[in-house]
Amino acid sequence: MHASARFLGHPVHQMLVVFPLGLLATAVVFDVIHLVGGSQVMAAVSYWMIAAGLVGGVLAAPFGLVDWLGIPKGTRARRIGAMHGIGNVLVLLLFALSFLLRDRDYAPGFGQMVWAFMGAAIALVTAWLGGELVDRLSVGVDDDAGVDAPSSLRKAGIAAGK
Repeated sequence: MHASARFLGHPVHQMLVVFPLGLLATAVVFDVIHLVGGSQVMAAVSYWMIAAGLVGGVLAAPFGLVDWLGIPKGTRARRIGAMHGIGNVLVLLLFALSFLLRDRDYAPGFGQMVWAFMGAAIALVTAWLGGELVDRLSVGVDDDAGVDAPSSLRKAGIAAGK
């Protein structure tokens, strides 16, 4: 199923989602380093990675919604897409709560980190659901995709000389 929101032949949502996933996951890693070693630098890095991840998530979400609206109603893909989207909204809310509860000196207590840890745990599930949509249900995959498909920058038929 062809994605609705595309740029240069590729789904925008799939291009953008890697940023919030990577930033928020890495923020949790830096929180753990801060928790173990007490490094204020790691706490500050985590704080700003969460901020950037939240911005990235807010930018990626509308494109995911547009793609979800294009999935036929009553399908497994539509149900999986709804769980994926709602779950990711919850992920962003949990990370936003963690971000807003942190001290101005960036040093989170364990209580503030728990929200981020919960968000990361849910993100593992929603990332799997996103993979299920693309890899198993072919959402966002061109109908003519294959190992010898022409470049997405070319119109259909140009690569074949038609």
